[in-house]
Amino acid sequence: MTHDLAAVLLHAALRAAERRWRVHPLRPGAKGSALHGERACPRTGECADGHRKWEQRATTDPDRIRAAWTTGAFNVGIAPGPSGLAVIDLDIPKEKNGELGSDAPDGATSFSALCERAGVPWPVTYTVRTPSGGMHLYFHTSQGVHLPSTTKSVAPNIDTRAWGGNIVAAGSITTTGAYEVADDAPVADLPGWLLRHLQAAPKSAPVTAAPLLIPGRTTRRAAVALERETARVKAAPQGERHHLLLTRTIAIGRFVVWGEVARDVVETAFGAAGEAAGLPASECRATIRDALDYSARTCRTRETT
Repeated sequence: MTHDLAAVLLHAALRAAERRWRVHPLRPGAKGSALHGERACPRTGECADGHRKWEQRATTDPDRIRAAWTTGAFNVGIAPGPSGLAVIDLDIPKEKNGELGSDAPDGATSFSALCERAGVPWPVTYTVRTPSGGMHLYFHTSQGVHLPSTTKSVAPNIDTRAWGGNIVAAGSITTTGAYEVADDAPVADLPGWLLRHLQAAPKSAPVTAAPLLIPGRTTRRAAVALERETARVKAAPQGERHHLLLTRTIAIGRFVVWGEVARDVVETAFGAAGEAAGLPASECRATIRDALDYSARTCRTRETT
């Protein structure tokens, strides 16, 4: 069965590459990149001149894809930015104790409202249904358009994945289910009205103490620590910015593991701090993601600290 699954995922990776979408292997049954991070970088091969992040190593080369996917049942990740894509991620509100975790409308409802406001029908384009019941709408971007990824800044429960973002391709399977093609229509060009929304969307929220303390989700000690560490990153001198962003995010990662602050709150706060220090948004997102993934793997449970 494992061999059959690996063959299915290899086929999915090759199909995506045939569309000129740059792919990279994700961990089996998961959504995180299976490629080495900066700490484990061997500084050889593609990384001989310095660590290259997964977005830079994503490829359409069928030989490289076969070499990677024949070693394991890796899920398939797509790097939207280098692939000339903007993917609209319509989320379903997370559930807590059997109840919806938010009073906000789901992503599809929010997107319908945007379409109605623009006076246009729901666009017909290649669409993937996620295991949670959400949807990924794929759009081509024009050459020279460099859109950042966003988190719920366009509308409630709508994320966007472009430069710096990762999208899980159809055919991938996680512990919660499979990513399946819901509409195999050709990928449409990004509509002008939607492009204006994405260009106007704030890259990240301001780093202030008040928004960090979310009742029922963020403890006060986590909020205080987050404010302190993001301030250090924001004031980092040139030459130390990347290092401080990485290490300070790792330091706060334990609070995410312990359930004292939501991961997206940490990502937003450190993203704003890194950009304020002068780092590119895409570098901030990749570094923060690597740091929090590292914390998730290495942090001890609260009871053993």
